[in-house]
Amino acid sequence: MTTAKLGISTYAYFWQHSDLVPEPLDAFAMLDDVGRLGADVFQICDYAPIESFTDEQLFALKARADELGVTIELGTRGVSPEHLARYLSLAGALGATVVRSMVNTATHQPTEQEAEALLRQALPAYEAAGVVIALETYEQVPTSVNLGLVERIDSPSLGICLDPGNTVAALESPSDVVARCAPRTLNLHVKDFAFSRRDGWVGFTFAGAPLGEGLLDYDAMRAAVDPAGRGITQVIEHWLPWQGDPETTVQLERQWTQHNLEYLRSKNS
Repeated sequence: MTTAKLGISTYAYFWQHSDLVPEPLDAFAMLDDVGRLGADVFQICDYAPIESFTDEQLFALKARADELGVTIELGTRGVSPEHLARYLSLAGALGATVVRSMVNTATHQPTEQEAEALLRQALPAYEAAGVVIALETYEQVPTSVNLGLVERIDSPSLGICLDPGNTVAALESPSDVVARCAPRTLNLHVKDFAFSRRDGWVGFTFAGAPLGEGLLDYDAMRAAVDPAGRGITQVIEHWLPWQGDPETTVQLERQWTQHNLEYLRSKNS
């Protein structure tokens, strides 16, 4: 039986590497913590500093990951060939075979046809390198668009990064998104989520929750995707609201990561 690959994203260190804490963690410190926790993968996702790393820094980060027995994955936003080529170069330096991306950036929102043309330009180099691009499901781009791109291009180096919680803001059902995307999924983001009433019962807050305590049907998602059988990494992320002060927030963030990793191990043993 194939062993499940469990990973931790920089999004699990969202507050710990932010400017709101006295001593923000850098990529090396987060990697060391991933190794301490015994996870298999560290996904460096939407972490801008990695783009300005020197060759020496990239070499040192890869060497440290090898020493810890941790595989690196990458995550960014955008589908321009130039940007994706930059991340393919980073992937080569870091030994990454997965680059998660999104169609839109803050400054570029291509049409579906434009996105398809841009991806077709970028993909031959990814195919030659044995690296995959995983387009994440999220509220800004309908799941039908992401899937349409993947299915029409039909490249072994293009698939879905499945994160059903993101699509709730677009009024898409998580269970429906899982069912539709499972066959094309190449990367799995695992975070739980829940609604809670706001003060005075005026509206709701939609935020994160520890795995097993929210609305994510993890068992159904795992059964649909079969990550262990297909060699797909399950990457832990959080939607943890700020808790009022750095100490409380960081402590809870660490607790959630430990809990979620133990939860995944219990489900994948």
